[in-house]
Amino acid sequence: MASVYTYDGSKTLAHDLAKYIIAQQDNALQNGKRFNIAVSGGSLLKALNAGLIQDPELKSKVEWSHWHVYFCDERIVALEHEDSNYGAFKKQVLDPLLEEDGALGPTCYAINESLVGLSENDRIAAEYETLLPDHFDLILLGCGPDGHTCSLFPGETHEYLLEETQKRVAWCHSSPKPPSDRVTFTLPMLESAQALAFVAEGASKQPILERIIEGHDTSLPAGLVTENYQSAVSWFVDEAAVKGVSVKRETYSSH
Repeated sequence: MASVYTYDGSKTLAHDLAKYIIAQQDNALQNGKRFNIAVSGGSLLKALNAGLIQDPELKSKVEWSHWHVYFCDERIVALEHEDSNYGAFKKQVLDPLLEEDGALGPTCYAINESLVGLSENDRIAAEYETLLPDHFDLILLGCGPDGHTCSLFPGETHEYLLEETQKRVAWCHSSPKPPSDRVTFTLPMLESAQALAFVAEGASKQPILERIIEGHDTSLPAGLVTENYQSAVSWFVDEAAVKGVSVKRETYSSH
């Protein structure tokens, strides 16, 4: 069964999420020299900033020089574009690290920007796949109000992504949210991860979390991931996101 950790606000959520990430980091570095992590965009990145960079108790425990950071989905736009997940990660994590005297940041892997706008979207996806490690120690995921995660969307238009069994990265076209062209991890990539953690905050997520956590709705990509890989899955949510949802109230610290 997937773990669900519930918090009264963003600050406590970010703190415990950071503790969870550091635990995954430490476990990975016991077994090797690198920590392979993939991240999504959106509000998740603000939580990483708050927990891993701003939190005085935890920031010294992050071994950034051993981090290898990938993006579990990316919009096919220039890296400095406002919709770029890499660009958002740079703003929330890389730039603040640069401001710290002597701080050594992580190694990041972005899409090939030189191919953007050349109708080479399949090639961008295939090339990004070649950069991926054999396994991920942790993949950090978001969940949209429609139940999408990565750029795996519900509905017939995007069934081809959920049915993909060979590619680890695929081109998502006709995204219901702009930009319409993206690359995304597929289910085989998520399945192979050591740990998967969703972050969802706010009342707008409540109806979808009710369907996923209480209703076990596998028609929603985030629900499908939660059900199929539940032993590896943790959810970090705030009270507003699970208001009225039948879930045991616990935190990662108390687990």
